[in-house]
Amino acid sequence: MNGTKRGWLQAILVYRQPRMLSMLFLGFSAGLPFYLVFQTLSAWLRQDGIERATIGMLSWVGLIYSIKFLWSPVVDRVPLPVLQRLLGRRRSWMLLAQIGIAVGLFKLSLSDPAANVLGVALAALFVAFCAATQDIAVDAWRIESAPQDEQGAMAAAYQLGYRVALITGSAGALTIAAGFGWQMSYTTMAALVGVGVITTLLTREPQPQAPRVANPKKSQFADAVVSPLLDFFGRYSWKLGFGILLFMGCYRLTDFTMGSMTNPFYIDQGYTLVQIATVVKFYGIIMSMIGVVIGGIVIAKLGVLRALVLGSCMIMASNLGFALLAAVGKPTIIGLALVNSLDFLAIAMHGTSLIAFLSGLTSPRYTATQYALFSSLYALPGKILEGFSGFVVDAIGYSCFFVYTASLSIPGLLLLFWLARRGRDRALFGRLG
Repeated sequence: MNGTKRGWLQAILVYRQPRMLSMLFLGFSAGLPFYLVFQTLSAWLRQDGIERATIGMLSWVGLIYSIKFLWSPVVDRVPLPVLQRLLGRRRSWMLLAQIGIAVGLFKLSLSDPAANVLGVALAALFVAFCAATQDIAVDAWRIESAPQDEQGAMAAAYQLGYRVALITGSAGALTIAAGFGWQMSYTTMAALVGVGVITTLLTREPQPQAPRVANPKKSQFADAVVSPLLDFFGRYSWKLGFGILLFMGCYRLTDFTMGSMTNPFYIDQGYTLVQIATVVKFYGIIMSMIGVVIGGIVIAKLGVLRALVLGSCMIMASNLGFALLAAVGKPTIIGLALVNSLDFLAIAMHGTSLIAFLSGLTSPRYTATQYALFSSLYALPGKILEGFSGFVVDAIGYSCFFVYTASLSIPGLLLLFWLARRGRDRALFGRLG
């Protein structure tokens, strides 16, 4: 076996490790609530006659993910009574968050959007808060459970489980809703939170990769919040550091901004819940699972930089495909399948490469706090724009809207090229290939 074949084989065989299986199920746990408070919920709302502008503004519930860095020091540092002794720091917070997610989803199942849309928003906000808290703990568990050269594989395993959860929370939820109603759908989803609970109880608590050194001259807040920021800028300089943060905020503008309008688009185009569940959610997300595996291998073999560029180009192409589908003006199953296959492949490459990039920026001394900050910042601008998406569609129509979302990837690509030149001496993207 020559060196090239051996390199590809080693990149694939890393997935045999037990921690990869745990990461798979924890990825499922993280992904399950996501569509249930965003895209799947938007289908429910649109079907009940809620206006697009209101649906778009309800996507601001997702801003809770973007400010999770505010309480990430609590998750990183504060022990939970009894649970910490039994499970450890990371798993105790995961379990508490998972219980909250289950309770919130069950509360959503009892809601009536047409009669009380505010109640739906509050229940969705609670689920999002618990899900964001779980993300903080799961991300820290992931980063602390594997060395840097396996973070691409861990990110891919996470994304694979995440995509399975998206199928469950979208195709599964829509199919159940079509046959048994939305209450049964969300009740079933609440029960499936048990997958994450079981995984949390059975997996191992990781050992921190570096000790946390207390500084008696600093307050606990400064040590938990200020120190991680100073550590980041100390390693990358202020200029490069701000460039990295700006890139994070621009990279996923496209897929975040379009997110809450896809299901209303399908419903307004005349597709049924069963068609959306079968073609868009089930078939499309299976394609994304393939993309996640490919993304992990590409990152391991070719480096994060090329994966980031490829993901950005693919997401622009998929949104232009949506614009073409909207221009057709009538339901077409083949077109729907083709556009969504490309879209889910693109999102998989997009997300996996960014997770690997962010993981490489994180210091072992401040794992949870720094990663929570990074993952919050990359979502914040897109989530803000997403809240106005309903107004944009009402003003220019779906076809022009998707051209607009495709163009939002251009600033991220330009910043990526700038970082590639500035960050080579600091190995910013790992092995560039």
